[in-house]
Order: sequence, then structure tokens, then C-alpha cells
Amino acid sequence: MSITRNQASGAYRRWQPPSFDGREEAPAPEATPQQDTPPAEDPAAPPRPQRPVAAPTLEPEAEIPPPYPGVQLPTVEDIERMHEQAREEGRKEGHAEGYAAGHKEGEAAGREQGHAAGYQDGKARIEAEARRFGELADNLDQALAKIDEEVAEELLGLAVAIARQMVQHTLATHPEAVAETVRAALMQLPQGHAHIRLHPDDLQLVQEHLGEQLAHSGHRLAEDDSLTRGGCRVESPGAQVDATMETRWRRVLEQLGREDATWEPER
Repeated sequence: MSITRNQASGAYRRWQPPSFDGREEAPAPEATPQQDTPPAEDPAAPPRPQRPVAAPTLEPEAEIPPPYPGVQLPTVEDIERMHEQAREEGRKEGHAEGYAAGHKEGEAAGREQGHAAGYQDGKARIEAEARRFGELADNLDQALAKIDEEVAEELLGLAVAIARQMVQHTLATHPEAVAETVRAALMQLPQGHAHIRLHPDDLQLVQEHLGEQLAHSGHRLAEDDSLTRGGCRVESPGAQVDATMETRWRRVLEQLGREDATWEPER
């Protein structure tokens, strides 16, 4: 479609910039397009032949140039691909962030669980070692007590053996010591006229040392082969004193806690 000059001149008007002195000028009158006026026809004149009117020619529309020459706009496929790429990058970033956060939380939880498990394991080991040391201490105390008991028993046995040797030595070197045994037995009786039984070898010694004193008190001496040297047995009406070596030795050992030891005279 073409535009004539008259149509173009009527469609546009001149533009002027506004005045800077504050006064507005009246716009210029628009130009009225001039139209060609056909001359008046004479009614008597023959009619003019009509010229054929040519059909208007259509001119091809001009292509609008791109706003930015040299720049190719993305297609629908490109936009879809960019959206898919953005979604994939967002998914990867979210996965990486989630993995990092989960890894951090899992590491903290694992560290806490490991610390708790290690603490419980260490505590159990320490308690086991404490029980073991306690058992060792108890066993040590028991062992020491047993050693003390064995040592005490050995020391007591040694003391008994030494005492037996000393008594036997005294009887061998000082047989007259039996006289003191007789005198101590007589002092336990409430009254006189006692009957004193002695080993035959001790009888002579007692007569030598206490003969007159015993006769003056009304005591009598008698031999008894069943008695061991160093001891005697005194009998009186209503009383009896056992001063034999076996009895006196047993009483001494009972006071020391020994009940199984017996007097064994020297052969």
C-alpha cells in the first residue's frame, strides 16, 4: 500500500521546541492539504471517455532490522535447555549443601557417639582393673595373713622347743629344782598331812632338801615309777594337786594356744 504526498503532508505537522522566555507561542496553523479541483464540465459537451483506473499495487513490507545487530536471540529449545541447566545446577548445589550439612551433623553425632562409647569402654576397663587390683589386694592380705599365721606358728613351735630344752636342761643340771615344785604344790593345799608322790630319783633329793620341814608338818613322801622326773602329785583329805611335768607343760601350752603339744622327757 502506497501513501501519496497529500496524505503524508496532512498526517504530520512540524514540531518546535518550547520557548525559554516563559511565553508560549501560539501553534502555527496547520496547512490544509490542497486538492486538485477538476474543471467544470460543459453539459453540452459530449462525454469524455473514462480512463481505466489501475489497481493499486502492494509494495512488500520492509523487514524490521534487529535491535542489536550481530546478536542472535535464543530459541525455545535454548531457553528450555537453560532452564534445565539451571534446575540441574540448583539440584547439584542443594545436594552439595544438604550433603555438607548432613555430613557435618553426622560427623558431630558420630563424634559424640564415639566419645560416649569410648567413655563407657574406658570406664568398664578401669572398673575391671580396679576389681582386679582389689582382688589382688585381698589375695595379698590373705597371703600376708597366712604368712603371719605360719610365721607365728613356726615362732611358737620354736619357742616351745626352746622352752622344752631349757626345762630338760634345768632338770638335768639342777635336779634339786623338784624341791621347789613340791613346796609350790603344798602351798595350794588348805591343810597339812599330805601324801606326796615322786619319782624314785627325785624322792632322795626332796628328802635331802625338805625332809625335816615335811616331817614337822606331817607330810609323807612316796615313790611312784609312773611319774616323770621333775614333777609330783600331792594328795590330802579333800584335795589333790597334779604337779606332774605333763600337766604343767600342757597348761603352759594352752595359754599359748597350743593344745596338741605334749611333754616329751629327754631320753
